[in-house]
Amino acid sequence: MKIFKFIEFGENLGTRMLGEKARNALLPMIQGEERVVLDFEGVDVVSNSFADECIGKLLIIMSLDELKKRTTFRGLNDFARKNIAVALKRRLISIQSA
Repeated sequence: MKIFKFIEFGENLGTRMLGEKARNALLPMIQGEERVVLDFEGVDVVSNSFADECIGKLLIIMSLDELKKRTTFRGLNDFARKNIAVALKRRLISIQSA
């Protein structure tokens, strides 16, 4: 298993620009053979914008089932967990209605 540490991008993950940077760093790991731990330990804030840009947009290139098979989450606080769930749900809705 590989570990992707979000703390390397800061304690407060708030902008789309930072989300895109993190997604671009994460994508090659997710596309590899090993499962990737999305490690949020030490991260205080994950905004809706960051969550959509980094995690939600992964659904453009893979299904939710595929994302679940390739990743697992660790160290999320309740606020960050909620924002990531909302971002994934919104992205799924926008993909399905397109």
